[in-house]
Amino acid sequence: MNTRLSEAPAPPRTEHPAVRTLVLAFTNDPVIRWIYPDAGRYLAHFPEVATLLGAAAFEAGTVDHTSDGSGAALWVPPNSPADPEAAGELLARSVAPERLEVMFAFLGQVDEFHPTTPHWYLPFIGVDPRHQGRGVGSALLRTALARVDGDGVGAYLEASSEGNRALYERHGFQVQGEIRVADSPPLWPMWRPAVSDGVR
Repeated sequence: MNTRLSEAPAPPRTEHPAVRTLVLAFTNDPVIRWIYPDAGRYLAHFPEVATLLGAAAFEAGTVDHTSDGSGAALWVPPNSPADPEAAGELLARSVAPERLEVMFAFLGQVDEFHPTTPHWYLPFIGVDPRHQGRGVGSALLRTALARVDGDGVGAYLEASSEGNRALYERHGFQVQGEIRVADSPPLWPMWRPAVSDGVR
């Protein structure tokens, strides 16, 4: 398994290798595919969603991706929020009209859980299905969390499956609640406290 992080520059483009890996990784993601159940809409719009929500990671150079393309993660640095208007506009034009009301209600709950204190945010981390179960996700998390710990701030993410939640818990994240609206799958907001003198 080759989990060495690529040192190539990370331009904020939907064709970036990290985004291509995430498209593969999220093909069966419960929440993303609830938002985009139609395969055509998913393939057409998810790259733009990932690029928009991870824009600050591209700008800061905190896009982690393995040199063999097996895994990728977009880490948004502290005090670098996504543009809510741009995100809303993208979803409004890309999600099926009959799903917009419940989808925005779901995302409203997501926003309520998002921390307001400085933190690192992980909107997307994924592994190519052909490489899952080989420790790629853990390797990506270890690399990024060392960077997070160096900043002395907490880290936040949302887990979209029980398997992912268990992975994040092994790396120190704690469940803050559960989000579920209408027929949506559950989503678990998770927080990892800042490291201080080697203690969380």
